[in-house]
Amino acid sequence: MANDPEAWITLETQYLYRKPWLTMRQDTVQLPNGRVIDDYYIWEYPPWVNVLAVTRERQFVLIRQYRHGIGSVCYELPAGVHDKDGESLLESAKRELLEETGYGGGSWRPLLELSANPALQNNITSTWLAEGVELVGKQQLDATEEISVHLISLDELQTIALDGSMLQALHVAPILKYLLMQEP
Repeated sequence: MANDPEAWITLETQYLYRKPWLTMRQDTVQLPNGRVIDDYYIWEYPPWVNVLAVTRERQFVLIRQYRHGIGSVCYELPAGVHDKDGESLLESAKRELLEETGYGGGSWRPLLELSANPALQNNITSTWLAEGVELVGKQQLDATEEISVHLISLDELQTIALDGSMLQALHVAPILKYLLMQEP
C-alpha cells in the first residue's frame, strides 16, 4: 500500500540458543532510514495449528489442560506444533485433533491465520474449521499431556470466549471470527 513502511535489512544473524522448543537469535538490522539496530532478538518457532471442531450435532469440541506458564487450567482449542517433515498444515491439524480428542472426519477449511507476536516471533498459527467431526478413536496423548475433552453448545462457546475461561488469544480470536460469521 502507498506510504507503507519498508522492510528492514538483516545485516547479520547470530543464534544465541537452540533447543527443540526454544530457539533465540540476535539480528543486526538496518532500518530504511539507515539506522542500525545491533541487538534485535527473535524467537523462532515452527508453525502452530489450531482446530475449531464442530460435531454433526453442532457441539464444539474443546479441551481443558493445565498451562504451567500461567499456572492455570483453561479451555483451549485442540492445537499443536506443525513439526513433522512432509506433513501439510492441514494434516498436522487433523493429527492434533485426533490425538488430543479422538475426533476426526468431517469437512475442513482454513479459518484464520495469526501471529502471536509478529515483532518478536517468526511463526504463524493456522486455525482450521472442521465441521461434521465425530468420535473415531481414543485420545493419543503425549506423556506430558493431561487433557479433558468437552462438547459444548454455541452459546457456551460464546460465553467461554468472552468470560475469561479461555485465555489463549490465538484460540479466542478464531472463535470470535466464527461467531461473527454466524447469521443473527
